Amino acid sequence: MTASETTVPNEEGGAGDEFLVEARGIVKRFGAFTANDHVDLGIRPGEIHALLGENGAGKSTLVKMIYGSLQPTEGRFFWKGEAVSISDPNTARRLGIGMVFQHFSLFEALTVAENIALALPGAFDMKALSTRITDLSRDYGLPLEPRAVVADLSVGERQRIEIVRCLIQEPKLLIMDEPTAVLTPQEADQLFLTLERLASEGCAVLYISHRLEEVKRLCHAATILRHGKVVARVDPRAETAASLARLMVGADVHAIRPKHARIGGPPRLFLDKLDLPASGPFSVALEGISLELRAGEILGIAGVAGNGQSEFFDAISGERPVERNSAVVIDGTACGSLGVTERRRLGAAFVPEERLGHGAVPAFPLSENVVLTRHAAYEDSGRNLIGFLDFARARSTAARVSEAYDVRKGKPDPEARSLSGGNLQKFVVGRELDRKPLLLLVNQPTWGVDAGAAALIRQALIDLAADGSAVLMISQDLDEIFEIADRIAVLSRGHLSPAYDAHVMTLEKIGLLMGGAHGGSDRVDEARQLREADGHAL
Repeated sequence: MTASETTVPNEEGGAGDEFLVEARGIVKRFGAFTANDHVDLGIRPGEIHALLGENGAGKSTLVKMIYGSLQPTEGRFFWKGEAVSISDPNTARRLGIGMVFQHFSLFEALTVAENIALALPGAFDMKALSTRITDLSRDYGLPLEPRAVVADLSVGERQRIEIVRCLIQEPKLLIMDEPTAVLTPQEADQLFLTLERLASEGCAVLYISHRLEEVKRLCHAATILRHGKVVARVDPRAETAASLARLMVGADVHAIRPKHARIGGPPRLFLDKLDLPASGPFSVALEGISLELRAGEILGIAGVAGNGQSEFFDAISGERPVERNSAVVIDGTACGSLGVTERRRLGAAFVPEERLGHGAVPAFPLSENVVLTRHAAYEDSGRNLIGFLDFARARSTAARVSEAYDVRKGKPDPEARSLSGGNLQKFVVGRELDRKPLLLLVNQPTWGVDAGAAALIRQALIDLAADGSAVLMISQDLDEIFEIADRIAVLSRGHLSPAYDAHVMTLEKIGLLMGGAHGGSDRVDEARQLREADGHAL
């Protein structure tokens, strides 16, 4: 379908002809790199307007200027028809602009209420604020406990704080950068209802997402950027996901090639009744988790955020060793009491869900972030990096990963925080895949990446398994799990269900398992019995 040349008016939201906010000829340069190249954008009251583009297309740069976090090199912004200078986020908030960032801006040592209070002007009563947070979050289907300490919360729960902190200020324009990336389908559905209600009340929404089906469902209009320039303005409801992806990328997105028949190899990971106590009052204890993952397999772990995914990752990666050494076995070696570095030496690699701050140090260049995960586990040409910091090799590795995974950056070895969220995700995943590990544990592998990058990462996971590695993937994206997993299990309230063959699983069955509809003390035996009953050998 041919993209229209003007922004589609909001027929459903009752928007008028006047723009609430307008960008005219916006240019943003970082040295020789042009992130935005004469961008024009207009959003009307009551309109849910999608801003689409590949990772690095300039979306986040543009919205940061609307929010006052960055200043344009050229061009002007207009608010209700009047030229304005949005010099900082305080100015933006006074105008009525709120933003939910892709990367969280929370203090982990503070409570939910304290983090929200920091964004509010003037004096306030903490008890009254806590009550308001509880009521507002419940009404919007994003429940929060005001007294919870942020450090104890999952990524999905932290995203709820960002959203509620913004909504509590009653914005006229709400900017949302990948808001559903870490939400469950049910949470996302509730968020859509919230946004539709806000739009019906006259609030404009500027919505960035790589999930094109939700853009088609939710948004009245879309502006598409490619390499910093506006290439199309369309009504997403009149497009297909494929046509939107084609406009974003400039070509068709390649379909994922399924791997050949599963390779029957040795066990790469064995968990034997793994227990892990809760680390705090708001964390989740793991109880009796057992599974076996063999070479050549991809096992997908589904579940609602906050049901033990973070603890599960920590227990397998060694960030939280367990008392019983035999509870975790990697490639035949019991390692439950060993730490992350020792488990990497056994051939394991780990990709956490939070890329900035956990997967990468924000202020370090990419090459130094390579060193952090390879200093004691990476060998090249018979030499080990133990005791040495070989930055030349690290820069070479960073460059190789960047080229292989199309990591777009403004200079050869930039700081991690300078990359867009999707490009940093490609780098963090690619850094671990580059090692060709025997076992890869990856949490939310395609969080916040565009359709082309998601296909690239998923294909790389399939290829890694096809070469004889084992992949354990924790994901809240059920489409992703069904697309590449050989077997699927569900984590619910710290318990892991049996792993079922993906082709016999359904959304309804996963939903029941998410609700805790599974039991039994020996889940490996139970899984074997269930699979044999279905006529499938374990």
